[in-house]
Amino acid sequence: MAMTFMDFEKPLEALYEQLEKLKEVGEKGELDVSAMTRELESKIHGKREEIYKNLTGWQKVQLSRHPERPYTLYYLTTICQKFIELHGDRYAGDDHAIVGGLADLDGQTVVVIGHQKGVNTKMRQYRNFGMANPEGYRKALRLMKMAERFGFPVVTLIDTPGAFPGIEAEQRGQAEAIARNLFEMAQLRVPILCYIIGEGASGGALGIGLGDQVFMLEYTWYSVISPESCSSILWHSWDFKEQAADALKLDADNMLSFGLIDGIVKEPLGGGHNAPEEMAETLKMHIKAELAKLIGQDSDERILARIDKYSKMGHYKRLP
Repeated sequence: MAMTFMDFEKPLEALYEQLEKLKEVGEKGELDVSAMTRELESKIHGKREEIYKNLTGWQKVQLSRHPERPYTLYYLTTICQKFIELHGDRYAGDDHAIVGGLADLDGQTVVVIGHQKGVNTKMRQYRNFGMANPEGYRKALRLMKMAERFGFPVVTLIDTPGAFPGIEAEQRGQAEAIARNLFEMAQLRVPILCYIIGEGASGGALGIGLGDQVFMLEYTWYSVISPESCSSILWHSWDFKEQAADALKLDADNMLSFGLIDGIVKEPLGGGHNAPEEMAETLKMHIKAELAKLIGQDSDERILARIDKYSKMGHYKRLP
């Protein structure tokens, strides 16, 4: 299968081309090229470590959008023994940009909700590129209230370029739907774990992103606005998106230093798309460990801690 390389991975692309040609020569000429193959693979590993050691904010944004990056449904089918998808918001319809349902996580029943972008062009259109309408957020809330009724923890997987900005979404109450979710999630009596697995853009991410603990995968971003949109507002052009990404400080390291997230989940070298099964296993172990900490806590204490956590975010000065 052809690999997709980002702009900053061009040196890797050239090395992979050499590796493919070497393997082809070995197969056609029936030659033993194993020693040369190992040497080239070692060179590829070293070059990848060098590239990924000092990624810029914009490069991390690019990685979060990698077309081969694992999405919500991949994680659900990989880490859960069983997943039953539930549909509809019981008001208007079913939003394909947000999926959710009941899952068996090594014997623990959880309600999982996440954005789904789609794995090819046709599916991306079907999933509206992961941009949810009000029905998606209302479906998510319906599932969260169901989880509360039966005492199931909630896990959310966030990966969206933003809530759908179309006029029809606004007409059906996009802002109210997101605000309602924030209000309800703050008081939900069951544990809530949130993971940003790709893009975490604005209210589209917040609509399913308020939890007891919020984590980001290593090569993801979380911000009120995308670098492109920020660039277009400040410079009236998308050409300054790289500067905007640096200025927004939207990567996981900065978000953790600001106290806006609770931790970072390490990705395999080269990103989750480079070793999706390993990434899924890492995420599964992380979810299980964090759930174990939350499940035994008293509900009232957990809610107060959740509210207190968000109340302490940000800096402000009270004027006389």
